This record gives sequence, C-alpha cells and structure tokens, in this order.
Amino acid sequence: MKIKLIKSLIGRKDSHIATANSLGLRKVGDVTEQPDNAATKGKIKEIGYLIEVSE
Repeated sequence: MKIKLIKSLIGRKDSHIATANSLGLRKVGDVTEQPDNAATKGKIKEIGYLIEVSE
C-alpha cells in the first residue's frame, strides 16, 4: 500500500511524529510503499488524519 503525508508534523504529538518517521514520512508530500500487515494498519490508524492511503 502507498502512504502519502498530506499534513504537516509540526505541533503534533511526539508519538505521532515518531510513527510517521517509522513509516519513512518526514515532510509533506513524502510517499512510501509499505506492506499490508497488522503493524502497518495500526500505524495508519494512529496517524490517519495526517496521511492518505491507496491500495
């Protein structure tokens, strides 16, 4: 699945910033390809308001 960061990480909770960084998302517009597994889905659920997901 492709994940794109669409909102800034500035002013967000430290745990949400760390989650985005663990997915490889550092700045707005970054896109990463991640496997479709439980760990990735948990990360998406935590920061869903910051990202856009496409299968």
